[in-house]
Amino acid sequence: MTFADAEYVGKRKQARQELFLIEKDRVVPFKGLIALIESHYPKGEGGRPAYPLMAMLRVHLMQSWLGYSDPAMEEALYETTILRQFSGLSLERIPDETTILNFRRLLEKHKLTAGILGVINGYLGDRGFHCDKAPWSMPR
Repeated sequence: MTFADAEYVGKRKQARQELFLIEKDRVVPFKGLIALIESHYPKGEGGRPAYPLMAMLRVHLMQSWLGYSDPAMEEALYETTILRQFSGLSLERIPDETTILNFRRLLEKHKLTAGILGVINGYLGDRGFHCDKAPWSMPR
C-alpha cells in the first residue's frame, strides 16, 4: 500500500466522483463487455506485457465518463486513488497516454463501440432502462 492509498483509506467522506464510480461498477455489465472485446485484445506476446483487458476497459470508460484526454487520463491515474482502484491498477504500472489511445483505436478498428452500447442497452433493457449514448457521463 502506498502513502496515497493509506491516506485514502482513512478519509471520512465519499466524494461525488467516488460515488459515481461505485454506481458504475455496480451497473455496468463488465463480463459481457469483456466477452465482446477479448478476441480482439492483444496478448502481449513478444513485447512488454499487455495490461489486463478489464483495466483498459475501465480506463476507457472512465475517460469517456469523466471527459479526460489521453494525457489527462494518464496523469489522473497517477494522481487519483479512486481512479486507480476502479481500474484495478497500481502506481507501479500505469498505462501511458499512447497505450490508452491504442486501446481506443482497437475498439474503433473492430467497430466495438457500437457493440459496447448494445451490450449495455441489453443489460439495462432487461432491467427496464435504456442508454441512448455510449457511454453515459457523470452529472455535473
